Amino acid sequence: MNPPRPVSEHHFETHDGVQLFYRQWPAIAPRRGAVVMFHRGHEHSGRIAHLPDELDLPAFDFFAWDARGHGHSPGARGYSPSFGTSVRDVQTFIDHIRDHHGIAHADMAVLAQSVGAVLVATWAHDYAPRVRCLVLASPAFQVKLYVPLARPGLALLEKLRGNFFVNSYVKAKFLTHDPTRQTSYDKDPLIARAISVNILLGLYEAAERVVADAQAITLPTQLLISGADWVVHHGPQHRFFDNLGATVKEKHVLDGFYHDTLGEQDRKLATDKARAFILRQFDHPAAPMSLLDADRHGATRDESAALARPLHPLSPRGLYWAAYRASMKLGGRLSAGVALGHRTGFDSGSTLDYVYRNTPTGSGPLGRAIDRNYLNAIGWRGIRQRKRHLEELLRLALGRLHTEGRPLRVLDIAAGHGRYVLEALSEAPRRPESILLRDYSDINVRDGAALIREKGLEAIARFEKGDAFDQASVAGVSPRPTIGIVSGLYELFPDNAMVSRSLAGMADAIEPGGLLLYTGQPWHPQLELIARALTSHRGGEAWVMRRRSQAEMDQLVDAAGFDKLEQRIDEWGIFTVSLARRRAP
Repeated sequence: MNPPRPVSEHHFETHDGVQLFYRQWPAIAPRRGAVVMFHRGHEHSGRIAHLPDELDLPAFDFFAWDARGHGHSPGARGYSPSFGTSVRDVQTFIDHIRDHHGIAHADMAVLAQSVGAVLVATWAHDYAPRVRCLVLASPAFQVKLYVPLARPGLALLEKLRGNFFVNSYVKAKFLTHDPTRQTSYDKDPLIARAISVNILLGLYEAAERVVADAQAITLPTQLLISGADWVVHHGPQHRFFDNLGATVKEKHVLDGFYHDTLGEQDRKLATDKARAFILRQFDHPAAPMSLLDADRHGATRDESAALARPLHPLSPRGLYWAAYRASMKLGGRLSAGVALGHRTGFDSGSTLDYVYRNTPTGSGPLGRAIDRNYLNAIGWRGIRQRKRHLEELLRLALGRLHTEGRPLRVLDIAAGHGRYVLEALSEAPRRPESILLRDYSDINVRDGAALIREKGLEAIARFEKGDAFDQASVAGVSPRPTIGIVSGLYELFPDNAMVSRSLAGMADAIEPGGLLLYTGQPWHPQLELIARALTSHRGGEAWVMRRRSQAEMDQLVDAAGFDKLEQRIDEWGIFTVSLARRRAP
């Protein structure tokens, strides 16, 4: 038997300055890549320290973290500010391994178990990473809580008393048949049975979203399911596999296995399958799935087509949405925001500017209450978070280009009123030498120009009318920008050919080494409400959206000549903001 691999201990810094602990087991043969491992809930990297030896992949480095609030990493035990924060930590960890250990994303296999597998599946859905493959063992898409109405009860208690902690009911004998693993679990001082309620509820919400929309995950994926799992339900795991968009995927049900799939007594059955799958992806890598024609066939095209089909007016759903539209009309008589949406379109620049300002306005207390409820809709909350992410990445872009000694010239090709750009730039430590805002709407050009005057930016900023989908028009802007922005536009148009023309214009306009900020909408929980009850700025027609997965949006940007650098996404997984660099032609 070979001696155990040497291991070293390290830390990496998260986006909010937390130092998370991780272990590295270097390759003991010429390195081909890396396996990045994510432990189950309550545990830590030491609980999967047996895998670098048992997987028998000598040409691979292994890495494993201690998640926030686990093991040697800081924080209250079982706590993270949000589930989305922990998902972002996954991206930061992967980037750290690339930047500090010299391993490209495409040379990483990711192996995760239980809660760690849900984190990784959510990351794969939301961030569209380009790693080699995923191995997911017993993902905790639906934990068996056993107590009736436990989930809504916990949600109610959280609203009433704020965040609190619950202890896991799971005993070691329900995790594995291996007596040595059972004993080590019971005696391990780093295992904490507590989990924060905000993370438990966030786990459920993310899992439901990712299982329903697993078609967006196109990475080669292996799913290992424990056949006698006391901790999580099997059904969502099978639905996730059925919905997966990957052309390379495999599922194995391991009869008699308890929840700790990779720590079971007969775990060689599982590790052999994982090892073989990882080697196949490195020996014979699958070609990345092209999503450039996802507007013509695929899940999101079918979804939008179904939403565009009229309902029978006397059907239950037809009657329901007719009543909902009537209530919106009535609300528009009292609520200024709803009235504005009816007048200019709920997707118009005027509506977005109103949502950004977030000041309830209406006729009397009832009108303001209706308006507050309207402004608190999940989609509008996501829009305001998207604005904050745009401002953050715009300031980051300015800082990068300033450090590189490049001029700072900003172009936004569909600026609406331009509020998010002007407010971000007015607060930025470095002011650009020029700002060009464009929009196709005369109203937006008029009101955006007024906002420029209001902000006192006439010396460096101007607003002009322009078509964001006219490649030649975009390419011919002057001065030539070093930062291009396209926000909230492509989400409104299902046609990828239009988006490609627009991006080609941006690629022609932005000089090599310049930066592009672009937004996406990979998910939305209210698509049917929007399609059945809200109208668009395009002639008052129904506002039917086609979602683009993040992988699809990133491929369109890549095809235009840009390399993605950074991404942000809100806690609900609705809106993304990404930063990319223009490649040299």
